[in-house]
Amino acid sequence: MKNLMIIFQHEIKMISRQAFSWLTPLLFFVIVVFLFPFALGPDSILLKKVASGIIWIAALLAILLSINNIFREDAEEGYLEQLFFSPYPLTLLVACKLLSHWLAYSLPLILISPLLGVFFNLDFYQEKILVLTLLLGTPVITMLGALGAALVVGLRGHGLLLPVLIMPLYIPVLIFGTGTALAAMAHEALNGYFALLGAITILTATLIPWLTGIALKMGVNQ
Repeated sequence: MKNLMIIFQHEIKMISRQAFSWLTPLLFFVIVVFLFPFALGPDSILLKKVASGIIWIAALLAILLSINNIFREDAEEGYLEQLFFSPYPLTLLVACKLLSHWLAYSLPLILISPLLGVFFNLDFYQEKILVLTLLLGTPVITMLGALGAALVVGLRGHGLLLPVLIMPLYIPVLIFGTGTALAAMAHEALNGYFALLGAITILTATLIPWLTGIALKMGVNQ
C-alpha cells in the first residue's frame, strides 16, 4: 500500500509540473459554459432548462481534451513497459493513474461548476444536484476516455480517432447525468436516477481499469 501511494503521488507530481496541460481543459470548460448565457439571452427559464446539458457537454469535451495523450508520453519514455514488468497488478497501477488524472483534471471542473451555475440562474438545490451528478459521472468519462486512449497509444497521428471510438459510449452517462438535473428542476424523485448513474459508475470502475491494462499491452505492441 505504501508503494502504491508513492506511485499515486508520482502521478500527481507529474501532472502538477505540466501547468499548461492542467489549465487548458479548465479554461476551455469555463469559456464554453460562460459564452452560452450571452448567446441565449436573458431568458431565465430557458437558461435553467439548458444549464445541465451545456455544463455536462462542456465537461465531457474538456475531459476528452485532457485525456487524449494520457498514456502517450509514458509510452514514448518507456514507462509503460516498466509497468508491465512491475510486481503489482497492472489493473491496480492503471487505477492509480486514472484516479490521479480525475483528481487533477475533473475535480476542478466540478468545484467551479456551482459558480458557473449562477450565470444560468440555478438555485442552491439545483446546483447541488448538478455537482452530485458530475461527481458520479465524470469518473465514467475519464475511464472510458482512458480506455480509448490506450487503444490508440501505439498509433501516430490518430487525430479524431479517439473521439470517434468513445463518443457513443458516453451517451448513457450523458443521458442520466442531464436527466437527473432536469428531474431536480421539475421536483421529481431522484432516487432512481442516482441509482442508475451510480450503477454505471460502479460497473465502469470495476471493468475499465482491467480492460485498459489489456488495451495498453495491445497498443504498445502495435
